[in-house]
Amino acid sequence: MMSRLSSKSWLNDLMNIHFRIAWFRVVAFAFMWVMLTEGSVNSWLVGAPIVLVATLISMVLVSPFSCSVIHSVRFVPFFIWNSLRGGANVAWCALNPKIPIAPGLIDFPLRLPPGISRVFMANTVSLLPGTLSVNLGKNHLKVHVLDTRKNVLSELMTLEKIVAKMFNISLHDGKGDKCNENIL
Repeated sequence: MMSRLSSKSWLNDLMNIHFRIAWFRVVAFAFMWVMLTEGSVNSWLVGAPIVLVATLISMVLVSPFSCSVIHSVRFVPFFIWNSLRGGANVAWCALNPKIPIAPGLIDFPLRLPPGISRVFMANTVSLLPGTLSVNLGKNHLKVHVLDTRKNVLSELMTLEKIVAKMFNISLHDGKGDKCNENIL
């Protein structure tokens, strides 16, 4: 009898967690819908079913994850600053063709666990000056850089630490893997 009660308690806790996550996603998708439709009330005839379907699909495809609100807010200035810096860097190189560059590919061994944190990292790498994610492998991220002579690895390591804090996870210890900076 006691094991059945504890099972129900565990199941209730699990359902409560999933309900809160689903509710948060409904609110997030509804907010996106309001932004896309510029707040048009007439759009909700189509928007309400779309928000519900998007929520259901996201609950199936994207498993629940933890995200730190404080570290997410701290990420915003980092994102804005590096986006501006990256845009200015690329524009400067494009407008001044005499600037020497040494483009190449770098294999960056990821210490983040597989999942949404790695995908977020891969998508965010492109905001760093002169970098673009090329391939997200099993345990590495291939990055195209405009100038392999610059210290891109420290920026990638900093970004990885910030992403780990955002998702409340610790970085895996490397297995002696070192970043391969060879130009491919």
